[in-house]
Amino acid sequence: MYNKKLQVSSEVVAKAARDALERRGVTLKDIAEIVYEMQYAYNDGLSLDHCIESVDKVLHKREIQHAILVGIELDELAEKKLLSAPLQQLVESDEGLFGVDETIALGSVFTYGSIAVTTFGHLDKQKIGIIQQLDTKAGDGVHTFLDDLVGSIAASAASRLAHRIRDLEEQGKSIKDIDPNGTSIV
Repeated sequence: MYNKKLQVSSEVVAKAARDALERRGVTLKDIAEIVYEMQYAYNDGLSLDHCIESVDKVLHKREIQHAILVGIELDELAEKKLLSAPLQQLVESDEGLFGVDETIALGSVFTYGSIAVTTFGHLDKQKIGIIQQLDTKAGDGVHTFLDDLVGSIAASAASRLAHRIRDLEEQGKSIKDIDPNGTSIV
């Protein structure tokens, strides 16, 4: 049963999720670069700043924050060898048939619709940008969950942008009309 006395404020959860990404070496810009690569061909005037703003907005969603906190915690516990067997080996090796990492990441993209889901699938296969670096398993770091979480954030931000740009088109505007450092029309 839910215990309201243990309730955590949204600001605390949001900060913890952002801090966890930063602690793992992932910046908003890293994720935004993936979004830009996915969207620039379709959107004349799209800037990296537009993509950073979209990533930032996606990180305000609780589903995303919760997925980040759970996934990164499991990666870090695996690095410290604190998971029980055989889960330790499954996470540490990023076992190919272990799909829980994709399941958690995929669950968080549902908030942004079918475009986000298909984009996540593409990113999971193509390993664009920092996703590739995280997936290489180089060094001692475990990124079994993190690479998929970055993909889910990027897919969600790309979908958010696509929907926003469509809304602008219906108003006779384009992304060029949006100040990338804010939400006002240029």
